[in-house]
Amino acid sequence: MPGTVADEERLDRAFAALADPVRRGIIARLSRGPATVNELAEPFDITLQAVSRHIAVLEQSGLVTRTRDAQRRPVHLDAAALEALTAWIDRYRLVHEQQFRRLDAVLKKAPQRNQGKEGIS
Repeated sequence: MPGTVADEERLDRAFAALADPVRRGIIARLSRGPATVNELAEPFDITLQAVSRHIAVLEQSGLVTRTRDAQRRPVHLDAAALEALTAWIDRYRLVHEQQFRRLDAVLKKAPQRNQGKEGIS
């Protein structure tokens, strides 16, 4: 779980990287398996150079890695990095869910008040 300055900086870089819709699209594509820059560029109306820059941002954030496979340089999603983001979000989501459950319990115990205007004619 994040706690150190380095952890916080990694979170900042990852969330900043995911703020861009093209990079989110690249992550979505990589969730189905590794892909080359050309394959990642297909759905976008931008240059290969622009896609490469987006991939570089994702690499710097730790969300993706590149490997060499003969002439290919496939890009891979780092599932552990994505899981760290999910865990960070879940920590706060769970806190709020517990608060809502406690509020629900209090409201169920509270006396029901008559919402209508009975007896007025």
